[in-house]
Amino acid sequence: MTLALSSKDYKTDFCLPEKGCYLLNHSVGRPLKSAQQFFQEAYFSPWQNLSTEPWQQWLSSIETFQSALGLLFNHGPENFCPQANLSSALCKLVMSHPRLTKPFAKVLMSEQDFPSMGFAISHALPECDISFIPKNLDITSADVWHSHLSQDIDLVFISQVYSNSGQQAPVKSIVEVAKQQGILSLIDVAQSAGLIPLDLTEIAPDFMIGSSVKWLCSGPGAAYLWVHPSQINHCEPKDVGWFSHDNPFEFDIHNFQYREGALRFWGGTPSVTPFILAAHGIGYANQITPGLARQHNLRLLALLDKAFGEQLVSPKDAQKCSGTAILQFGKAQSSVLNALKLAQIGVDARSLGIRVSPHIYNDEDDIEYLIQVINQAC
Repeated sequence: MTLALSSKDYKTDFCLPEKGCYLLNHSVGRPLKSAQQFFQEAYFSPWQNLSTEPWQQWLSSIETFQSALGLLFNHGPENFCPQANLSSALCKLVMSHPRLTKPFAKVLMSEQDFPSMGFAISHALPECDISFIPKNLDITSADVWHSHLSQDIDLVFISQVYSNSGQQAPVKSIVEVAKQQGILSLIDVAQSAGLIPLDLTEIAPDFMIGSSVKWLCSGPGAAYLWVHPSQINHCEPKDVGWFSHDNPFEFDIHNFQYREGALRFWGGTPSVTPFILAAHGIGYANQITPGLARQHNLRLLALLDKAFGEQLVSPKDAQKCSGTAILQFGKAQSSVLNALKLAQIGVDARSLGIRVSPHIYNDEDDIEYLIQVINQAC
């Protein structure tokens, strides 16, 4: 089924540059034009205008944030917990589970994972043994993952996509094999949430972490963790506070009991501002026809493939590519980057090449402009 899309309709909803075009959605998604007014009403108005404290209104936005995540990932809102960032979420999760805090627990991840994830695990679990899938292997291949999974592994860490290579991991297959071998699974959706779907009810990993700053266009600071209901009672977070308590308003310093759901990971007095913005942004994403943003992204990536062929070094297959195209022009790379900068086209570069990430508010004109500038520079 082909989904109809008028990108210009989406362009009118977002704050976009007046000149050039923005293709850095792997880094930071553009804000909605309605975000500022929504934030004023949900954050400042209760604080400025009411004669009571604004916490009731603020905390209702946290519930809206959880509900939006539940709809996005097809799972119960109570299984999501707000977090400041992915590293913090990851540390809290791995330090909470008895299987991972035992001496010499074994963790499998890829050398292509975002370095902060490796830093977090190694410092949260200083006695753990981390095995890395070498970065020269094809991380899109289920066979590569299966060959590294064994029953002595306690946790497999899976990035749904890899930001610097434009690759997508075969998440469903990895989780299935992990279950067969009794391995815990944790999925990182920071680079995919809001673009590449993940159905938590269908795939059912043990844990997930993510953020809102990229394809969800919701700004930094609104990360989250998710725990499968079968694992929640095994988790005893160390970094707790009164909002981790089953009854935060009991005020008995001698008694602490973990909350029933994932909010046991919440901690002390929460930040609310980033989650108010994110609740609005994710709510908007949930109104887009399921699969539409990804289909549009793939159509624009195909234009880059048609234009540059061999210079496109990231995967081309829809099941193996992320939302990002990686372009490598060899000796002309610096000239291309300078030309794109002068043309006010928002891209960046990593070791493999130039990263280009079109979103729902980009259109064919944006890609044709980028192609024109690159061809002139080469």
